[in-house]
Amino acid sequence: MIRLPERLTLDQLDLHYAHLRREGLLLPGQYGPIGRHVSDGDTRLLRLRYDNSPAALRLWDLLLTEEQRLAQWRASGKRLVGAMKDLGTVPVMAYSSDRLVAFYPDGAWWIPCVMEVNQGLLSIADSLGIDESFCPVRAMLGAFVTGAHFPIPDLLVCSVGAACDDFAAIAQRLNGMGLPILWWEMPYRRQAGPSEQAVQLPGGVLAPKVLVDLVRSELGRVRSAFEELAGKPISDQDLANGINKANRVRLLLQGLRRLVFTSVPTPMPALEMLIAEMLAIHFCSDIDQTILVLEAMLAEVEGRVAAKVGYGPLDAVRVFWVNPVADLRVMNLIEECGIRLCGTDLMFTHAIDPIPADLQPMEALARVALADPMVGPMSERAARIAAQVQQLAAEAVVVSRIPGASHCGYEGQVIADIVARRCYVPTIEIEVPPVADSVEATLRTRLQALVETIRSNRPICHTQV
Repeated sequence: MIRLPERLTLDQLDLHYAHLRREGLLLPGQYGPIGRHVSDGDTRLLRLRYDNSPAALRLWDLLLTEEQRLAQWRASGKRLVGAMKDLGTVPVMAYSSDRLVAFYPDGAWWIPCVMEVNQGLLSIADSLGIDESFCPVRAMLGAFVTGAHFPIPDLLVCSVGAACDDFAAIAQRLNGMGLPILWWEMPYRRQAGPSEQAVQLPGGVLAPKVLVDLVRSELGRVRSAFEELAGKPISDQDLANGINKANRVRLLLQGLRRLVFTSVPTPMPALEMLIAEMLAIHFCSDIDQTILVLEAMLAEVEGRVAAKVGYGPLDAVRVFWVNPVADLRVMNLIEECGIRLCGTDLMFTHAIDPIPADLQPMEALARVALADPMVGPMSERAARIAAQVQQLAAEAVVVSRIPGASHCGYEGQVIADIVARRCYVPTIEIEVPPVADSVEATLRTRLQALVETIRSNRPICHTQV
């Protein structure tokens, strides 16, 4: 049964959860009211507004129970891999072994938001020489020091080269603190020269075959390390099975994005969509549960679309959003301002594009890794954004600049310039700190001004009598 969509406070969501249980809703045993996480320090949950569907509740529970799940995996005998920086490729390799579980310590960049900076992770990073001139992922350093937010992995793997300078510096600091890292090289993705063979990567970009060969060789070293850690070979068939599961996640997300971004009214809020998209890079330490959660999300959205129910006015301003936000509360804020998301580029489009299933597995993984939009020319990423802006009929583009991030210093302006030239839509850049309360009024004013500008520039429709 499709319930009318409604945004709920955390208290209302917990009451709703109890009501759903009384109705006979069957959830896995570990699922429970989301409010229980506030006592663990996740106080930002009190400031958010949540979708009322059982599917969204399962999504949130999957996200917020990852630490518990990692401890359970370790207790069951699995080895833990901390995959850093590549955002979407190394975990596929790890999950191809039935003895390994991968997660992203990078995700610690959200801890200061969810826990409203009350855990002191940024202060710890400051004391270790990684100050606020670095992006919020520096919270990862504090999380490793305290050991309070995820178990220390049995193996740390990190890409280096054409990667975020901030992240490389933070990872090097970890290495120097006695946490050895298996580094693997990610070359800068460039165009093929006149005498070089080019191959097509997921997403449509081209790269010299020599670069794909290099990445395949580097990932081969990662594969060998995984086999040693697991105490068992990872065959090509194992990798093919892992790729098939990862592609199931990606296809579910593509279907979810297509319906949510194009249907009127919008059938799922921006906050839940942000969380759903993030599952593509790490599967929240459980790829099978991720598939089940996304299947439930897609079924809920399909039901709402069929019933023509959703959120926001039918004429809500359609905005394409670039980059994830440090403070999840902003996803609520944009909808309060009259904006609906009609598309996103959250820096990891290569984790949503299907992995080629008709290639040798290591070749396919190398191609998808090299398709990372952050390791190639920013103009290529901007061109893909511009094409999607046109395809999705976006009326504006908002670029969320990540505080202190070395890779974000000028990319917002590059993207804005290319989109403006090709699409003739307004673009704005905003910067969102880990907790945006101090700038919320300013953000609200800027977003409302964008909405008013777009509405005033829309053509006036005259009804013929």
